[in-house]
Amino acid sequence: MNIARILSEQTIARGDAPAIIDAHHGRDRVMSFRALQAAAARFAGQLSRAGVGRGDTVLILFPMSAELYAFLIALFRIGAVAMFLDPSTGCEFIARCLRENPPRAFFGSVRAHLLRFRVREFRRIPIFLGTAPLPMTLHLSLSADVPENGAISETEASDPAIITFTSGSTGAPKGAVRTHGFLLAQHRALESSLHHRSGTMDLTTLPVFVLANLASGITSVIPDADMRRPGQIAPSPVLRQLQRFPISTMAASPAFVSRLAIECRRRGLQIAGLRHVFMGGAPVFPEDLRDAQLAFPEAEIVSIYGSTEAEPMAEISLAFITPDDFEAIAQGRGLLAGRPVASISLRILRDQWGTPISPLSAHQFQELCLPPEQIGEIAVSGDHVLPGYLHGIGDAENKFRVDSIIWHRTGDLGGLDRQGRLWLMGRASATIRDERGTLYPFAVECAARQVAGVRRAAVLLIEGRRIMAIEADLRLAEDLVREKLAWARVDEVRFVRAIPTDRRHNAKIDYLELRRILAGSR
Repeated sequence: MNIARILSEQTIARGDAPAIIDAHHGRDRVMSFRALQAAAARFAGQLSRAGVGRGDTVLILFPMSAELYAFLIALFRIGAVAMFLDPSTGCEFIARCLRENPPRAFFGSVRAHLLRFRVREFRRIPIFLGTAPLPMTLHLSLSADVPENGAISETEASDPAIITFTSGSTGAPKGAVRTHGFLLAQHRALESSLHHRSGTMDLTTLPVFVLANLASGITSVIPDADMRRPGQIAPSPVLRQLQRFPISTMAASPAFVSRLAIECRRRGLQIAGLRHVFMGGAPVFPEDLRDAQLAFPEAEIVSIYGSTEAEPMAEISLAFITPDDFEAIAQGRGLLAGRPVASISLRILRDQWGTPISPLSAHQFQELCLPPEQIGEIAVSGDHVLPGYLHGIGDAENKFRVDSIIWHRTGDLGGLDRQGRLWLMGRASATIRDERGTLYPFAVECAARQVAGVRRAAVLLIEGRRIMAIEADLRLAEDLVREKLAWARVDEVRFVRAIPTDRRHNAKIDYLELRRILAGSR
């Protein structure tokens, strides 16, 4: 089994239909399914001649584009492994990842190649590749006169295809290994959740979703935006794409969609034609859903809960969230994530985060699981749930076995209601336990965002005191915030100019940086 075969099948079915549309030097560029496969074959030929082959790891730091996916498919064709890092994690984290899994080659943009001067481990990589002429770098070309490698390597379902690095609660790099079999299973799960239909167009900001699109015969429109900061993109070029192309679906982070929705509201604009807007990659709050509905009135607005290790896990449409659900969120019930997807098994376990779980029998596992309306750890299993990490680093923290089945501990807390819907309560490591009882900061933050004028909120325990930070669109009275959130029993409310968020999605709160800000404001 080689995922490249699944992708190449669409060349026969879709031929000259657009596979990828991106912005290239300020103009629309269209690459058909046939042209994409030919480009991948040319890249594969150049990679083979450069000495990259089956089982070799190739680090990729390249923006979403036709070249990226042609190169990625080329790696699949020759049986090599693609390795992705998030440059925003910083040089030290990158260096640790490279020491953990030294790549055979590096394929990057001109900007990414500058890391060769900043990170010593980069200079130890034997082969440098790029699409622009650079010193000591093999210039890959999509030119038609470059010989192709039309062969597709035979791989097993268990052979690695993609490695992405994430960090656990300790901040140590953990390599998430997606095998060829896993990618196929994930494609099937996404195809069901995202209502894939061959011949349609999708605007997607999430790289792995493009692979699912290609396997389903869907045209991927790559946003005309700097996706390194999705919450800070210039919205107008993307809105023009949505108006210019017959795009029927969009999959993006809530921060990205919010930028579009804010610009639509500013200009009194609504975008017609979209059938579905899927938001994920970070918590999707009620206001994110409502704002998206105003901007895209004909679309079904859907929240998807997932993670690097399991995407998707649960989903819900705005149309199925009731007034009572919104009121429950405002009263601290948590964030409604919806029903678990059909392709996954999801359970709520008694919270013992931080303590490894030894192998269990089915009976022992059942005793560990909690009934509806109780809060505990969210654990999942299924074909599109990663069974382990690279070299086993992180397995003790996040994996356990029930008979022959491997389960993944998400590190999130939540509970199932009596309708079988999942409610999220935030990270297990963030739970506050003091003399007043147990407080789930994420639930407080969800509720706070329902107060008019609150843009973002966060709760921390600092020197034994519950401190709430508020980022507001307008000047709010502290008494109003306290009244609305009296049940949280916070000791102090502090208004801050901006609550820091993660660099990847611009949506998840950076609690370490916020703690530093609050300590400095005293």
